[in-house]
Amino acid sequence: MQNPFENALTQLKRAAAVQAFPEAFIRRLSEPNRQVRISIPVEMDDGRLEIFEGYRVEHNNARGPYKGGIRYHHDTDINEVKALAFWMTLKCAVTNIPMGGGKGGITVDPKKLSKTELEKLSRGWARGMADILGPKKDVPAPDVNTTPEIMDWIADEYAKITGDASGAVITGKTLANGGSEGRGTATAQGGYYVFDMLRKKYAIAEGATVVIQGFGNAGGHAAEIFAKNGYKIIATSDSKGGIVAEAGIDPKALESWKKENGTLAGFPGSRTITNAELLELECDVLIPAALESQLTAENAERVKAKFILELANGPTTPEADEILYKRGIPVVPDILANSGGVTVSTFEWEQNLKGEHWSEADVFGKLKEMLEGEAYLIHEKSVSAKTDLRRAAFIVALERVAKAMGY
Repeated sequence: MQNPFENALTQLKRAAAVQAFPEAFIRRLSEPNRQVRISIPVEMDDGRLEIFEGYRVEHNNARGPYKGGIRYHHDTDINEVKALAFWMTLKCAVTNIPMGGGKGGITVDPKKLSKTELEKLSRGWARGMADILGPKKDVPAPDVNTTPEIMDWIADEYAKITGDASGAVITGKTLANGGSEGRGTATAQGGYYVFDMLRKKYAIAEGATVVIQGFGNAGGHAAEIFAKNGYKIIATSDSKGGIVAEAGIDPKALESWKKENGTLAGFPGSRTITNAELLELECDVLIPAALESQLTAENAERVKAKFILELANGPTTPEADEILYKRGIPVVPDILANSGGVTVSTFEWEQNLKGEHWSEADVFGKLKEMLEGEAYLIHEKSVSAKTDLRRAAFIVALERVAKAMGY
């Protein structure tokens, strides 16, 4: 398995090779500011005491409070978390929101816990991290296996400890507890705005064929948004495998099928394929919306898409980037393509601080304007620097972070 943090540092070096930055600045970005590990004792329903490990990686806060999700996963690896915190620093800089980069969570399989145990665990994380959290210090959000309800518990526990009941300590809360309209679909919606701005630059016609790896939150919503805008979804997948239907897939019908049958397989008019085969299908637009390191040196030569939009974090390895760039296949990088989630999270933070609640139309209006502007800027940078979109996005982000750090 590729080391995600090493991939992130390779991406940093690739960008720094196109445009020079001070060596001290690059070295400082190569390590997070702080890594915190805590023990969380939880009395389980049967009376046993279990002790879980919680963590938070704070990468860089030169442009604003640390921002980034909390994941509950039994298999979490510190290199993955460090990479995600690093990408968050750049993602916030790319979209020009006043936030830095962080990531955190708990090593646990949440499916094995009762709701009572899950609440105790979440409140324990909030207590253990209370000193480093805060609306002006570190503002977490949901990530893998964490929900708006879990965010509510953490906000409530933080309010009990500190007296700050604004809710601005954490984003992704339920609407009833200060959450933002549009947060659930923000990642996919933002990805569509970026795509729609850039597709004309790369001669992708309206109604083009789309393949989406991943039918979870980002991928499922992306399928609906692209289909609603006249694009033809011809294949998608989940962790168990994928389906392809050249005549097109109705995402809502597929979602109903999966709920009823527990699988995508057998959907009327489709045939099954593996996730590996899905990435090599002939299509206009390929959207990796699942896991990291999916497009690699092994399969990049066989990719037949004309355009790639990264809704997952880190789905393309640096080796694959080189191959796809030489082949003339543009890759819209994750730090731009999937930044709608953190942007709307920042809107939630802003609403909480001001005691406001914006309509979904207002939220998406602001999101569209911001992401279209940044997508245009990054495309122009890629042309002027004669480089790919990832390095162009990194350069724009690094310029902003360097300025904030005084380099």
